[in-house]
Amino acid sequence: MSQPDDLLRTAEEVLAVLARHRLDAVVIGAVALAAHHYVRQTEDLDLGVNADVPTLRAVVASLREAGFETELREPDTTDPLGGVIDVSGGFGLVQIISYAGRFPAVIEDAVRLSTLVVREGSPLKIVPIPQLIALKLYAGGHKSKADIIELLVRNPELDLGEVRSVCARYLVGGIDELIAESRTV
Repeated sequence: MSQPDDLLRTAEEVLAVLARHRLDAVVIGAVALAAHHYVRQTEDLDLGVNADVPTLRAVVASLREAGFETELREPDTTDPLGGVIDVSGGFGLVQIISYAGRFPAVIEDAVRLSTLVVREGSPLKIVPIPQLIALKLYAGGHKSKADIIELLVRNPELDLGEVRSVCARYLVGGIDELIAESRTV
């Protein structure tokens, strides 16, 4: 099992490589869920970016030059993601998930609006809850819907009007049903 500090330190190093390629990133996935009061087991850290495939290839080359073990999964025409880079090692797994050409506005807004970081002094920004919910709706599936319900239950102060507005802006549906379901939990 990896150590959380090793994973965070590695993610910060990966973020520095992304910055050299002029890419902004935001923490999404289970680490972001935990930052928003829903902790579930994970040994990875996911970074959302907007990068085309040539840029992802260049990032892989830079990561390999820095000594990281990497694998790029390029998208096909039906892929909802714009590509994924796995950075793996004894620290665990850092995934760089691109939404470029698929769902870029949510990442742009999340980077711009994020005020929460993974730990004091870290450059790793956490996606705000409304954008996290939109990403989960975009991903679809039972697990993502369950994550949204848990976020809603564990964050009773959440501005549901803002969540609805954000989801409408990104054209992702289904939030009203999940809000209703969260009220029965």
